[in-house]
Amino acid sequence: MLQYFAKQQKVYPKRVWGKYRKLKWVAMIVTLGIYYLVPFIRWDRGPNAPDQAVLIDLNGPRAYWFWIEIWPQEVYILTGILILAAIGLFFVTSMFGRVWCGYLCPQTVWTDLFVWVERIVQGDRNARKKLQEGPWTFTKIRKIALTHFIWLVIAWATAGSFVLYFNDAPTLVRSFFEFDVSPTVLWFIIGLTASTYLMAGFAREQVCTYMCPYARFQSAMFDKDTLIIGYDQKRGEPRGKHKKGTSWDDRGDCIDCTLCVQVCPTGIDIRDGLQMECIACGLCVDACNGVMDQVERPRGLIRYDTANHMQAEVKGGEERFRFIRPRTIYYSAIIAIVGSIMLYALIFRSPLELHVLHDRNPVFVQLSSGEIRNGYTIKILNKTHQFQTYDLTLDGLDNAQINVRAAGDVSASDLSVPADSVGSYHIFVSADVPPAEPRKFNFVLRSRDGDMEDEYKAKFITRRD
Repeated sequence: MLQYFAKQQKVYPKRVWGKYRKLKWVAMIVTLGIYYLVPFIRWDRGPNAPDQAVLIDLNGPRAYWFWIEIWPQEVYILTGILILAAIGLFFVTSMFGRVWCGYLCPQTVWTDLFVWVERIVQGDRNARKKLQEGPWTFTKIRKIALTHFIWLVIAWATAGSFVLYFNDAPTLVRSFFEFDVSPTVLWFIIGLTASTYLMAGFAREQVCTYMCPYARFQSAMFDKDTLIIGYDQKRGEPRGKHKKGTSWDDRGDCIDCTLCVQVCPTGIDIRDGLQMECIACGLCVDACNGVMDQVERPRGLIRYDTANHMQAEVKGGEERFRFIRPRTIYYSAIIAIVGSIMLYALIFRSPLELHVLHDRNPVFVQLSSGEIRNGYTIKILNKTHQFQTYDLTLDGLDNAQINVRAAGDVSASDLSVPADSVGSYHIFVSADVPPAEPRKFNFVLRSRDGDMEDEYKAKFITRRD
C-alpha cells in the first residue's frame, strides 16, 4: 500500500535523436513561431478598424482574424469553432492516437523547450541527476540559477505574447519598455509567467497524468485500428543482455537496455503495454531503433502500429491498416456539416443588423388626436468600416408615422451610425387604428446607397388585454 503514497519521482528524459525527435523539433519551432510572431502581423481593414491581423478587442468588443470579424452577438461562430476543434481532436485521436499530446499540445511544446534549456545548461540525463542529487556547490548554484533565469525569461515572453493577442502588439511592447503598462495587463503577465514557469518547469508530465482530462477519456476514442505506439512482444521476448557474436535463437531482440524508458518524457515503460501516461511522442521508437541498428537487428521492435495489425502478425496473418471505419466517418460527417454551416454563415453574414425592443411601460399611449402611439428602442449594428446613414421605414402598418427622440433634428430617414459601431435610438410609432389584437408589422432599415438592408418583425399594441 505504501507504494501508492510514495513521493513523485522526477523524470530526467535522456537526449535521443531520430525521425520522431526531428519531427518534434519541427513542430516546436513552427508552433512557437506562430505563437510569438502572429500578433505582429498587420492586416489593413481601413482607417476606422485595427490593423492587427489576429486580435481580440475586449473594448470593442469583437474579435478579428485576418479578414473575419466576429461581433459579440455572433457567438455561434465561436461555438462552431469550439465544436470543430473538439471533433477534429476526436477524429485525429481515433486515427493516430495521442499525437496531439506528443507534438502540438502547449504543455508538451513548452515542456520540451524547458527540458532543452535544462539539458544545455546542466547536461544530459545522468549529469542532471548527479547535479540534483549532489551537494550544493558554487557550480550547482550557478547552473540551477541560470536554468531558472532562462525559464523565467521564456515564461515572461510567453505571457507577454498571450497578452498581445488582446492589445495592439507594437503599442503594448513600446508601453512596456516605457514602463507605462496598465496594472491589469501587468498582473495578467505576472500570473501567466508564473503558471508557465510552474507548469513547464516543475509539473511537466504530472499535468498530462493528473490534471488533463483528455488523458482520462481519450481511450474511449481508441479502437483496434487506432495507430498507437506498441512493443512487439513476440519479437522482443524473452528479453536479456546480448553479447556481440552470439546467437539470437534463444532470446528476443530486446536487450533490456531500458533506453526506451530513459528517453520517455513521462517516465513509463512502453514494454508493459499501452498506458494512460503515454503521449505518443515516438521518442522510445527513436531510441529503440538506434539500439537495433547497433546490435544489427531489424528496426520496429517498438513502433507506431495498430492492435489489429500486431495481433495478425502474432497469428501469422496480415492485417492492413484501416483508416476508413465507422467512427472516422461519423467524425468526418460532423466536421463537414458544422464546417459548411459556419462557412455559409460567414459568406452570407450581413454587414447590417437591426434589433428592436418594445417599451415595457407604458406599452402604448392614446394621444388627444385619437392616435395610438408605441415606443421602441432600436439598435443599428454598422459592421462596415465606414460611417453610414440609414433610412427607417415601416411595412405592414398603414398611415403610421415615426418620430425619433434624439438631440437635435433627427428624422427616420437620417439615422447615422459611426463605422464599426452600434447606434441606439428611441422612436415613437403613431397610427390611427382602432383597438384590436396586436398588429404585426416590419421595421425596414436601408442604407442611403441602398446596398444594405435588414428587417425586424415587431408588434403594434393598441389595447390592454
